[in-house]
Amino acid sequence: MFLGTHTPKLDEKGRFVLPARFRDELAGGLIIAKGQERCLSIFTPAEFARQAEVALTGSPTVRDIRDFQRTFAAGASEETPDKQGRVTVPPLLRAYAGLDKDIAVIGAFNRIELWDLGAWQAYETAQDEKFSSLDAEITQAPAGG
Repeated sequence: MFLGTHTPKLDEKGRFVLPARFRDELAGGLIIAKGQERCLSIFTPAEFARQAEVALTGSPTVRDIRDFQRTFAAGASEETPDKQGRVTVPPLLRAYAGLDKDIAVIGAFNRIELWDLGAWQAYETAQDEKFSSLDAEITQAPAGG
């Protein structure tokens, strides 16, 4: 499970250092994909496969499903952290998320999200008030639905 907020920097080659607490689980490889709200999602290969299974349950004859499947798969990149725990974010994905130098790496339970630091701070501020009202809805939702 991925938790917490970290603020490493991207270097000139588009690399960042994975937070130490995430390294063991991702040492063998990871998948970076486009996420919602212009962030990037980082998955273990097993979790990415589960997400792909969910995406494939919809019919490819439905345009929105096709669009999601294409965007999710075409924007994904397999990466392996180097010995120092650095991960390279491909230029296409950096551009999608607006990543330059200052980034936020957040744990989001089954994935890690990469955000431009300013975009993350704005999102977090906007969500703080809403969080209190969502707590009751989310935590009391029936299992599986």
